Amino acid sequence: MKTIWCNGTFDVLHYGHFKLLEYASSLGTLNVGIDSDRRVKEKKGIDRPFHSLNQRREILEGLRFVNKVYEFDSDDELTSIIQSISPDVMVIGSDYTDKKIIGSEYIKQIVYFSRLENLSTTNILNKWETINQ
Repeated sequence: MKTIWCNGTFDVLHYGHFKLLEYASSLGTLNVGIDSDRRVKEKKGIDRPFHSLNQRREILEGLRFVNKVYEFDSDDELTSIIQSISPDVMVIGSDYTDKKIIGSEYIKQIVYFSRLENLSTTNILNKWETINQ
């Protein structure tokens, strides 16, 4: 069985995340990496993450097709995890086409998954904030 890798923030898990992870698991044993809370704040802003690292981990571990969840706090830590797992395939959103992919030198194949309905956690949270003002 192939070893599959996905990583991201996975804050406010939405339909697009679900379908990406479901697809990735159809290729083999799915390992998922998630950003630490500190890293999410640094990349997404002071009001993020919406769900804590522990909440995001539990949500992902509760999905039947996720085999193991890892957390990382830096690019170096992410690279180290990927190197130790040595995935056969990484599944990543198509919005990363032509962008640098951390740890790609330790991945045999990268598969781009097309965004569904232009879903994004940031858009969902912005809409939620607008509605609740």
